[in-house]
Amino acid sequence: MDLTWELVHHRDLTARQTYEMLRLRGIVFVDEQQVPAALEIDGVDLTGETRHLFGWNGDALLAYARLLEPDHHGASHIGRVVVASDARGGTGTELVRRGVVACEELWPGQPIMLGAQNHLRGFYGRHGFEPVGEIYDEAGIPHIDMVRPPA
Repeated sequence: MDLTWELVHHRDLTARQTYEMLRLRGIVFVDEQQVPAALEIDGVDLTGETRHLFGWNGDALLAYARLLEPDHHGASHIGRVVVASDARGGTGTELVRRGVVACEELWPGQPIMLGAQNHLRGFYGRHGFEPVGEIYDEAGIPHIDMVRPPA
């Protein structure tokens, strides 16, 4: 599937982009995975240097990830990685690849962190992420923090 990709600073989000982002995250995280909406909407989408990576098929948002500026530990973050059910099977690989490239360009020389659902650790491992710490529960789903060393 050939998607159109765009990386948008939170200050430049349109109402439609915001709506589609929250709609897709709601379908996958809240509806499919039963994450409480109060945890999914965390107030970080419109802060600091947050960027939003969109993968569109025409007017349909099929892939999305949120990129956060380096924290006090010096690591940028990729989060809220989501692919619509009918686009799974390769789209996630391109989404993460593009997220990594964007983080490396925006914040060069910094490690990249993410909180992976534990069953996806192999998927993220293929993108250079390594587990750190112990498995923990987030919204009833086992997660593990992973880091990708600086390029």
